[in-house]
Amino acid sequence: MPGTCGGLGLRIAQFAFALVSLSIMGSADDFPSVTAFRYLVAAVGLQCFWSLLMALMDAYALLVRRSLRNCRIICLFAVGDGITSTITFAAASASAGITVLISDDLHRCAWNHCARFESATSLAFICWFAALASFLVNFYSLASQ
Repeated sequence: MPGTCGGLGLRIAQFAFALVSLSIMGSADDFPSVTAFRYLVAAVGLQCFWSLLMALMDAYALLVRRSLRNCRIICLFAVGDGITSTITFAAASASAGITVLISDDLHRCAWNHCARFESATSLAFICWFAALASFLVNFYSLASQ
């Protein structure tokens, strides 16, 4: 829920996993050569921005003891979480497909940064799980009002 300690914890987890995924993928010098990896960088970058913005709103609400449980705010959170989680899932899935292609089908891990690509993709999936949890809670809260 927006403005709760649990909500803030999920936002921080989303931000941390997206930031680490972005950092790992960005440290590989050949990631721009694959469109799916560029899409992953853009998606987790957007997820970082969204999660940080929502975490700051949650932290502010907790500090001033305000409730963020009105219909418009929950709708904003639910729509934003739905969009960013869908984009993150699509990017992680596309990157996972390319990573499997490079490592298992082409056997070119010696020439590529397979471990980095796999790590960044895995962290993007973990970020998606945290974003999905936020979306489902906010969507349920919105539907129950």
